[in-house]
Amino acid sequence: MDIRLASLLDLESIREIHQSAFPAEERELVATLAVNLLDEKTLPETFAFVAEADGQAVGHIAFSPISLADSDNLQGYILAPLAVRPVLHKQGIGTALIEAGIQHLLALKTDILFVYGDPKYYGRFGFTAEAALAYAAPYPLQYEFGWQAKPLAATDTFASSGQLTCVASLQDPQLW
Repeated sequence: MDIRLASLLDLESIREIHQSAFPAEERELVATLAVNLLDEKTLPETFAFVAEADGQAVGHIAFSPISLADSDNLQGYILAPLAVRPVLHKQGIGTALIEAGIQHLLALKTDILFVYGDPKYYGRFGFTAEAALAYAAPYPLQYEFGWQAKPLAATDTFASSGQLTCVASLQDPQLW
């Protein structure tokens, strides 16, 4: 398996991965988010990785910048969305994508990474609800227990808290 940065050439594969991985009521919403993020221009840069096996895209993950509404003191990102083709679940593809993203974010000197997802899954990577307590998600959450963060820098390098803002592609309350 290879992990590489995603490009616009991957749009259809990324859409298919998310459509296959999410339940019917979420698949179009999440697939649209994934392809919109791939084409969104942001500063800092939004980026995504694709996992390939036998020359075929089998997994995708995206990371977009997130900021405090009233401060420039925080260099943060949010991990969303993540999907792996269901026939390949439990083979370490999601883990490899998350780890590649974290390494990339460390190289960018990112302070903190947020995620809105299953605490049992993301907890394996050091995400906790406690680390996210000081930061309000951009929109009201359907499942508050899913809001988590993972500090990537020494916590004393960013003494921040407050309401977070996200990129345009994530500005849909249905995603939250």
